[in-house]
Amino acid sequence: MENLLKRITINPEIAHGKPTIRNTRYAVSFILEYLAGGDTIEDIIEEFKDLEKDDILACLAYAAQTVNLKDFKISAA
Repeated sequence: MENLLKRITINPEIAHGKPTIRNTRYAVSFILEYLAGGDTIEDIIEEFKDLEKDDILACLAYAAQTVNLKDFKISAA
């Protein structure tokens, strides 16, 4: 997972300092929204030719790490 996480960068001059993929303007949150919407890794790679499968997996790894580090509340239904 460490190798995947190296693909995620935070640069204050790119995407307002949000986590992105390899210093591009592809924000991690952007990719996660596609996945949450039902797109597959293959769908995303087909749409954005400069992304690689490991870029998408890096977004998932970053999200998993972030959830483990932060406490947040989800309201009960």
